[in-house]
Amino acid sequence: MADLKYYDIILKPVITEKSMDGMADRKYTFLVHPKSTKVQIKDAIEKMFEGVKVEKVNTINQSGKTKRRGLTVGKTVKTKKAIVKLTEDSKEIDFFEGM
Repeated sequence: MADLKYYDIILKPVITEKSMDGMADRKYTFLVHPKSTKVQIKDAIEKMFEGVKVEKVNTINQSGKTKRRGLTVGKTVKTKKAIVKLTEDSKEIDFFEGM
């Protein structure tokens, strides 16, 4: 596995109704690199956002969907999501302030 830097691990935030409801409980959802670990995700979040302390990280591996176009059958890309819970004394993630 290649050496992943913290800016390679977090790909983008997930903006859905369910993820926005989780923000009230200090839970934030991100798409992450498929080969990243929970410890790497925790370190990346704490380095990218100043004053943020991560309590725990839950990850979800989603396999690709089977798609068909005529006789050709293929799969979409596999993804990995991380749900990050912040500690009570942690600062909020500023990215989500205006949403």
